[in-house]
Amino acid sequence: MAGEGAVLRPPKNELDPAVVRWWRARWLAVTAPPVLVLAVLGVLIAPARPWLLAAAAGLAVPGALCAALLPLWRYRVHRWEVTDDAVYVRTGYFRQESRIAPMSRIQTVDTVRGPLERSFALATVTVTTASAKGALRIEGLHHETAAELAERLTRITGATPGDAT
Repeated sequence: MAGEGAVLRPPKNELDPAVVRWWRARWLAVTAPPVLVLAVLGVLIAPARPWLLAAAAGLAVPGALCAALLPLWRYRVHRWEVTDDAVYVRTGYFRQESRIAPMSRIQTVDTVRGPLERSFALATVTVTTASAKGALRIEGLHHETAAELAERLTRITGATPGDAT
C-alpha cells in the first residue's frame, strides 16, 4: 500500500514567526469593531453611557488578552512536515489534532493568500485528500515557502502511484 512509510509522529517544522502578528491582527479585526461601536454609542447616548462603556470594556479586555496570548500558544502547537511518503499537520489549542495525508491520497494542492496574509508575506497551503475528514491546511507559511511546498507536493504526488481515492 502506498503511504506505508507514514506513521503518526509529531511534525518537525514551525510556521513562519510572522504568523503570530497575522493571528493577532485577525483577533483585533474581529474585536475592535464592536468595541468601537459600543464606545461611540456610550459617548453619544448619555442615559445608557455606563452600560455601553462597560460592555465595550467587557469585550475589549478579553479580546486584547486573546490577541496577546492565543497566537503565541497556537504558534507553539502548530507544526507541519512533508516527506516523500506523507504530509503531517498538527493543530489545535485545547484539543490538539494530528493528521497524516499519504501522498497517494492527495488530490489537489492549493495556495491561498488573502489581503491580510499578503500584508504579512504569508500564505496557506491546502492539501485536499480523498478523506471524509477534509483537507489539511498549513497556514502561516512564508509565501515563498508555500509556493515551493505546493510545487514539491505536486511533483511528489504526480510521481506517486495510486488514484487518490
